[in-house]
Amino acid sequence: MTTQATPDIKSPFLQQQPVKMLIGGQWVESASGKTFETMNPSTGEVLAHVAEGDSEDVNRAVAAARKAFESGPWPKLTPSQRGRLLLKLADLIEQNTEELAQLETLDNGKPIKYAKGGDVPLTADHFRYFAGWATKIEGETIPVSIPNMFTYTLREPLGVVGQIIPWNFPLQMASWKLAPALTCGNTVILKPAEQTPLTALRLGELICEAGFPAGVVNIIPGFGETAGAALVAHPDVDKIAFTGSTEVGKKIARVCTDTLKKVTLELGGKSPNIIFPDADMKFAIRGALNAIYFNQGEVCTAGSRLFIHSSVYDQVMSGLSEGASRMKVGVGLDPTTDMGPLVSQEQLNRVTGYIETGKNEGARIITGGERPGGDIAQGYFMRPTIFDGVQDEMTIAREEIFGPVVVALPFEDVEEVATRANKSIYGLAAGVWTNDVKKAHKVAAALKAGVVWVNTYNQFDAAAPFGGYKQSGYGREMGHAVLDAYTQTKTVWVNLR
Repeated sequence: MTTQATPDIKSPFLQQQPVKMLIGGQWVESASGKTFETMNPSTGEVLAHVAEGDSEDVNRAVAAARKAFESGPWPKLTPSQRGRLLLKLADLIEQNTEELAQLETLDNGKPIKYAKGGDVPLTADHFRYFAGWATKIEGETIPVSIPNMFTYTLREPLGVVGQIIPWNFPLQMASWKLAPALTCGNTVILKPAEQTPLTALRLGELICEAGFPAGVVNIIPGFGETAGAALVAHPDVDKIAFTGSTEVGKKIARVCTDTLKKVTLELGGKSPNIIFPDADMKFAIRGALNAIYFNQGEVCTAGSRLFIHSSVYDQVMSGLSEGASRMKVGVGLDPTTDMGPLVSQEQLNRVTGYIETGKNEGARIITGGERPGGDIAQGYFMRPTIFDGVQDEMTIAREEIFGPVVVALPFEDVEEVATRANKSIYGLAAGVWTNDVKKAHKVAAALKAGVVWVNTYNQFDAAAPFGGYKQSGYGREMGHAVLDAYTQTKTVWVNLR
């Protein structure tokens, strides 16, 4: 495995200090005047000071969003006009690809080649896809059994929506939340993760440049315990959409019961990835590496439980170890980097803690399990790690690590592996590798997961619904399914007698 360092390139956006928040179309400091630091995980150095939102800032943002929803130009726009605003925003995102990718890499640590080739274009594509839905949100006429009644439904926006996004895909997650909410006619308060606020705030500038009316999108950076909690509890917020840990998601669901606001949750996972002996081993091994090490393993769908048929176990493990050892670990801005740092010191401590737990419980490290040294020793780096000798009941096989750590588990037959794969509190995603189409469909049907990939992994598209079973959450992102999360149905009865 190679490590390397490269000097940081500063985005012009970072020259404004502190970075302010967006409320009612204005860029303002926090009501308290407080700021917080956002760090460069490749170096441990401060990137920027950002306005720290709290309950008073949330109150101001909710008031601005409510005003924008009830009056002003936003509710008067036609669906076609809303769609054109989303298309304009998509164009601006593309025009600023270099800067957005650089900001994402600096703030999150992910390799620039993935930020530029994946995160930014997929963000633009998301806004374009939902721009098309603005003119296609339709009600129905209902042939009721009461004479002389004309009955129909309207699909209307919910109102003011609070959206809380995670730090692993900050820009993409902002688009996953914002695009469907806006195409349906809602107004939004977006709270980015405190670890990675920069691309959401830069996106706010592009939203203003695109011509969205003041107050339609408000962006409040800050901490979950203050800004996030205030947003969730606010009585004038009609819905909360959250992506993050299952633990925090449960707390949000409990708080939302006090006001009976709608809530959707996209939470954690411990996804099984299953390799059968009839799979194309070259692609299965490559796919297994991608499933766990993409984005440093900081992916809710990460294929962190790798089930390998016993007849090919040694072959797969050899290929995985060789592939992991060839990965280039280094600062994200280096275009040759395959795996960047973890997002924070806290996350690094979490991952190293799980590695120690795995060893203490009797699992064996085949490769990795330690931090690299050299020029990148000051960053939050961890080598890609593979555990062998793992039992299903071990902590590292049950709990979400959210880092570049995979546990290998041999199996013998279809029924056994399906049962073991489903023995988890999570049900977000799963992978199946086989050239037997009947087996593929059988296993896909048996797995209790919201997404199943066959002979591929980590594929996403704006048109394809995404979400989890069990404690991986409820509700769906993307596709036409998400429109239900941002609209409500009104039934109208007209007496024609």
